Amino acid sequence: MAYLLQRLLTEAAARRPDRPAIAADGSQLTYAELDQLSNKVARALLRLGVAPGDRVGVLAAKSADSVAGIYGALKAGACYVPLDPKAPAERLSYVVRDCGAAVILTDETRKSQAAALAQGAAIVPWTAAATESAGPCEERAIETDLAYILYTSGSTGTPKGVMISHRNSLTFVEWAAAAAGLTERDRVCSPAPLHFDLSVFDVFATCHATACLAVLPDGAATFPVSIAQWLERERISVWYSVPSVLTLLACFGKLAQFDLSGLRTVIFAGEVFPPKYLARLMAELPRARYLNWYGPTETNVCTAFEVPQGGAGAGPVHIGKACANTEVFAVRGEGGLVSAPGEEGELYVRGPSLMRGYWGQPAKTREVLVPNPFRTGYDELVYRTGDLVTLEPDGNYAYLGRRDAMVKIRGYRVELGEVEAALYRHPAIREAAVLPVPDELLGSRLQAVITTDGSGEVSREDVLDHCRQWLPGYMVPDVVEFREALPRTSTGKVDRVGLAGQ
Repeated sequence: MAYLLQRLLTEAAARRPDRPAIAADGSQLTYAELDQLSNKVARALLRLGVAPGDRVGVLAAKSADSVAGIYGALKAGACYVPLDPKAPAERLSYVVRDCGAAVILTDETRKSQAAALAQGAAIVPWTAAATESAGPCEERAIETDLAYILYTSGSTGTPKGVMISHRNSLTFVEWAAAAAGLTERDRVCSPAPLHFDLSVFDVFATCHATACLAVLPDGAATFPVSIAQWLERERISVWYSVPSVLTLLACFGKLAQFDLSGLRTVIFAGEVFPPKYLARLMAELPRARYLNWYGPTETNVCTAFEVPQGGAGAGPVHIGKACANTEVFAVRGEGGLVSAPGEEGELYVRGPSLMRGYWGQPAKTREVLVPNPFRTGYDELVYRTGDLVTLEPDGNYAYLGRRDAMVKIRGYRVELGEVEAALYRHPAIREAAVLPVPDELLGSRLQAVITTDGSGEVSREDVLDHCRQWLPGYMVPDVVEFREALPRTSTGKVDRVGLAGQ
């Protein structure tokens, strides 16, 4: 059994060197070629002095080169940090500075973007590895070392880095490959970018099964019909995405016009799938299995539920039961364990898939990685998800919502406080409140309600342009409403309930 993520690739290359590993941009790499390319990247990093535990930024879209870069960073003993090329420069600069990246891996077209973020980090384009030896490198990591850091939205106004070790990730990867029934004949796609935790599945679980990772072209990602055409042409058999993508595909993808009989498994995660759209998709593609996977970035996937044929009813799909080698339990408000059907509580997770913590934020880590309240004989940390659930009669859990100010937008975690913090950077904005607005197709949209100081004319476009300087696109409010004043509670706080009801 592999105990380091990079071993998945070396073992796949030894087992089936000629099998296609990645199909992207009309070409493909075999497992032998991907293994050799990643060895070259590792040697280029080692030549620069990259040491075990160093952070290597990966500024790129998902591609054969960027996946080789990820494996190369791991083979050098480093921890990779995916950087979203479409994110605002200020946000990327914060991530590079916060994690102390030693190197930024990128392509030739993004060298200038990488240089602007470098802050002392070396810039290494893929081409720099071309002359390196393709031979294997000496192993430089152990299973408790960090494999990657994924930055998510933070309630304090800045992103926080979720630290995932090799052991944490492999717990998920090995379970996921088995749960999806992956084989070497599969062609697997998740349109999730590398900085989104859904990408861990197609980058690593696909390799575990010696299957082929197929990369959805950027141009197709926002057009449902283009996605359907691509699914047919590429003979995709396993798909993994947020429900909002599948909703658009069901409603506007004209699926009946395409032969998608090869699509045998559809996995969704990251947000609630509106039942009527799930039912529509299942009617359009009745031969596929439908798997609902749940879990925040901090735990990887921790529960799963297979939707039975005809089982998409009027209510939300259950998030299911615990994955292998993981335990979940719910705690009532007064601290007791939820044990009877219908009881409500906050979901806790225990097991080897839990994150190591938040990079550089021990206090924040202690808020969510807490002593197990039901273990008294020894110390054990469990993760408080902040998600409220009920226990169903069949032992599955049903998701109710959040206990804090975090929402999901197109599957991304968004702390409303981070959006508000960006709004307050505008010199003319005096007060700001951000609310989630339910949306049938996308799950939620963001509404910003603001007041200004009257120092100048401020338009909706002014506010949106300002937000785009600080926030990734999915966090920019869709609706901007101006008020003379925000409503207050009796304690003087912004009355968010009142705002939502107006």
